[in-house]
Amino acid sequence: MPEHRPLQAAAPWVEVVVDDEDWDAADPALLRTVYAQLVWIRAFEQYVLDLAGAGLVHGPAHSSIGQEGGAVGSVLALTSADSVNGSHRGHHQFLAKALHHVAPGGLDPLAPLDAAARDVLLRTLAEIAGLDRGWSHGRGGSMHLQWKEAGAMGTNAIVGGGVPQAAGFAWAHRRAGTDAVSVTYFGDGAVNIGSTLETMNLAAAWDLPVVFFIENNRYAVSTSVEEATGEPRLSARGPGFGIASWKVDGMDPIAVHRATSEAVAHARAGRGPAVVEADTYRFFHQNGGFAGSAFGYRDKAEEQSWRARDPLTTTAGHLVRRGLMTTAETEQALEQARAAMEEIGAELVEPDPEGRPGQRRIKPQEWPDPAWVDVGVRGDLSELDDAPLLTDESGLAVEDGTFIDAVAGVMARRMETDPGIVVMGEDVHRLKGGTNGATKGLADRFPGRVLGTPISENAFTGLAGGIALDGRFTPVVEFMYADFMWVAADQLFNQVAKARHMYGGTGDVPLVLRSKVAMGTGYGSQHSMDPAGVFATSAGWRIVAPTTPADYVGLMNTALRLRDPVVVLEHVDLYTSTGPVPVDDWDNCLPVGRAAVRRTGSELTVLTYLGMTPFVLEAVEEHGGVDAEVIDLRWLDRASIDWETIEASLTKTNQLLIAEQGAVGTSYGGWLADEVHRRFFDLLDAPVWRVTGTESSPSISKVLERAAIAQADEVVAVLDEIARY
Repeated sequence: MPEHRPLQAAAPWVEVVVDDEDWDAADPALLRTVYAQLVWIRAFEQYVLDLAGAGLVHGPAHSSIGQEGGAVGSVLALTSADSVNGSHRGHHQFLAKALHHVAPGGLDPLAPLDAAARDVLLRTLAEIAGLDRGWSHGRGGSMHLQWKEAGAMGTNAIVGGGVPQAAGFAWAHRRAGTDAVSVTYFGDGAVNIGSTLETMNLAAAWDLPVVFFIENNRYAVSTSVEEATGEPRLSARGPGFGIASWKVDGMDPIAVHRATSEAVAHARAGRGPAVVEADTYRFFHQNGGFAGSAFGYRDKAEEQSWRARDPLTTTAGHLVRRGLMTTAETEQALEQARAAMEEIGAELVEPDPEGRPGQRRIKPQEWPDPAWVDVGVRGDLSELDDAPLLTDESGLAVEDGTFIDAVAGVMARRMETDPGIVVMGEDVHRLKGGTNGATKGLADRFPGRVLGTPISENAFTGLAGGIALDGRFTPVVEFMYADFMWVAADQLFNQVAKARHMYGGTGDVPLVLRSKVAMGTGYGSQHSMDPAGVFATSAGWRIVAPTTPADYVGLMNTALRLRDPVVVLEHVDLYTSTGPVPVDDWDNCLPVGRAAVRRTGSELTVLTYLGMTPFVLEAVEEHGGVDAEVIDLRWLDRASIDWETIEASLTKTNQLLIAEQGAVGTSYGGWLADEVHRRFFDLLDAPVWRVTGTESSPSISKVLERAAIAQADEVVAVLDEIARY
């Protein structure tokens, strides 16, 4: 018979339970601050629900009423240097962190708010209402609250979407030599999200000082925890990843404070991440001011049992029991806070002169200027003011070298001159420079700055996004294949791309993503795509497509100076190619928005990029019947297209061909052709010609793969048509 030996988790998992003795032992100043925070957050949330009920909050109002004890108890265990982020239901955590920042010595529940604390409430209310004086000038609203100065790095509307970023904040804290920690708040729904679990694994593998704070409010909208998982004790996830974990009553702020203090001390001491699960309850439905029982997924008896444990009334009871406040004083604190919120709200709303009696409206002057709608999608490029821009490329001293050596060489140069650059990706630290040699020699030269990651694109891309938002370091992320962007699509397109604009248009997001295009290599449908067309539809990304080794050096240098996220596309066909590389100037930067004319001509303008450029040049020479001007775009994003060079060429040729290798469905040339038609219709004597791959993804079969992608033969065929036209 086989022997069955019980196994024990390597990481501790405990429940923290407090009683009246623990409340009696708590510092009176801490208890008064806890109550003050609870009072102000509750009054704030009630006022938000009042505005929402009056139709004055555009979009959702995810109330945290009932859950304030977890936020207050945990935040008071932190300092302003510590980072937090949260989910769509994050008003309470944001306010707790912001109020703790402006009043680190504590708050008194009977004292009027000082100017700084009042400003926190006013600006948060304005942001939730979508108004200009909000933290992000109304762009973020209820679900995207950020005040980086206070360490409140942003709440997030994507369930689990902010968790990987918190690991990035933690990495930056540790790399900067501080003992600061990162706390990421999320609910029971996010516990089962891949990005959350990937990040737990990555944080444990790297011993990052991040605390995963699970608000187990028992319902993801209307789906109960028991329906969603076979292990409703959600802190059980921690030991599975080797993470020390705490479970606590989230309705008891002192219990939460004790558990979080222990978890934070664990992380601060360099012992790795921690999990805190706080059992709590939202008194209202997912959104708005109705109880969940009104929607049928929970009953009134359950709601009443949890309301009986309201952290605000429980805390008031302990204060009265200890003689620290009277019952009248606890009620007075609540009334003062409600009156103050009415007075704060009056700065933003007024009676509607055209409405019914008692009807209010937002004061017209509080709305942001509609003309500001696109401002801040990306930066203004002022970071390049002192860059060594190479405006005359003919003056660059060059010699022959391989493309892949240029990739590794320029990264080595930048890491040598900028200690803030960190490289990460799968296998980048091994195999003599990753799978293609792009990081050759870097791991040995720069210990601790070339990070081999687990296979978890969502986690390490989001971690890099967090590092970028933190701002002290510049992450360079390698995707082994461009198709893997779909695995990390939330982090790339919902998080990194939108962060600057969503949080007000001024925050930098310096991140470089190196993405390999591998069509033609036999790696099949899931390793071969050209992602340019997809990235071009995502406002916020800048897109670089180098074709020569010298271009790679100059373009990567520019990309690493930019304070926007930049994807640098690399085609495997070019890795072994040779071409000009700088002899001694490895610091030159090629200007943003400068294309390269690879061949001059008078009859046709061809726009192309990346690995298709050599095929176009080959086809034009082979055909010989059309005098084509070939423009290598180099910069592909909407804001960086070299329209001046394109217009000058079309003025001569009056015909345009856009040539790319990739599939027609995700075509980059599709949107570019549309833009050209609208900009330069009067210069065109014919519709824009197109060369793309087929509808299908490349197959493993060499014959079928060749049939799916475009190369020189497809360009020659179109040149034949143009010659007959």
